[in-house]
Amino acid sequence: MSMERTDSVGGDIIRVLLAFILPPLGVFFQVGLGKHFWFSIILTLLGWIPGIIHALYIILRD
Repeated sequence: MSMERTDSVGGDIIRVLLAFILPPLGVFFQVGLGKHFWFSIILTLLGWIPGIIHALYIILRD
């Protein structure tokens, strides 16, 4: 396994953990301040579980 892929896996693990604690933060570290970040904030305010599902989708979709 190359060092670049190892760093990516480590970053994914951190973003997934952040997605469970504060979903918009995990999305922010994945895609920045775009539409997915704001959508994640709205979903998290409407309910924590929808925010987590959306954050995990954004982080793990690649």
